[in-house]
Amino acid sequence: MRRASPHATAGEEEYLQSLFWLHEAGLPLTAANLGRAMRLSAPTVSEMVGRLERDGYITRDGDRTIHFTDSGRADAERIVSRHRLIERFLTDVVGVPWDDVHEEAERLEHAMTPRFEAYVRASVGDADTCPHGHPIALGERVQGVPLADCAVGARVTVLRLENEAEDLLHYLMAQGIQPGLRAVVAARDEELVTVAPEAGGEPATLTVSVAETVSVTAEPSPPPRTALPEQLVLGHSRYGR
Repeated sequence: MRRASPHATAGEEEYLQSLFWLHEAGLPLTAANLGRAMRLSAPTVSEMVGRLERDGYITRDGDRTIHFTDSGRADAERIVSRHRLIERFLTDVVGVPWDDVHEEAERLEHAMTPRFEAYVRASVGDADTCPHGHPIALGERVQGVPLADCAVGARVTVLRLENEAEDLLHYLMAQGIQPGLRAVVAARDEELVTVAPEAGGEPATLTVSVAETVSVTAEPSPPPRTALPEQLVLGHSRYGR
């Protein structure tokens, strides 16, 4: 194992970011899960995972499970925190809608200088999460449960949107689902979950596959579990668009 460069390439950073996302969500760090999360083919993922191992960012054990090295974990945390910081800056300072900032942050995060990062941090003040509810200071993730598990009558507060695929974010915004929303579960069955906002307005009905990706606190609360389904990327056909 060697470290070819003191800095990860933009491509390596993308993979490290996705690996940390899997780790944070409590999902196994495998090439298969990484491929699902990034919507990439197995050969493409295998090649980059080999590069990450060669350059000292990860190791793999006998069953091919991926583990961060200390330096790889540090780089992954840095890029994830920076990404979320940029998302908050774009939403709060620039005025970009929260369902559009994920892809924009992807483009900006690799080119940010330390000087500009300091400016961005000062601009967002004491914000502690990205617009989708993920902590900027890593390690401060609040435990939630999937909205899909909550019983009818439960009072819920949306913590975060676990899947940040842009088309899914557009769908959730159109339904009025966003971090901080307080609502009551009005109906649920094997296919659909309906929540009614406490502040009034139209109820929102989501398919169960989408409600799986919305982490909430709930009273009464179901048992906690990993908030993402095995199929990490949801296509249009899976959530009814």
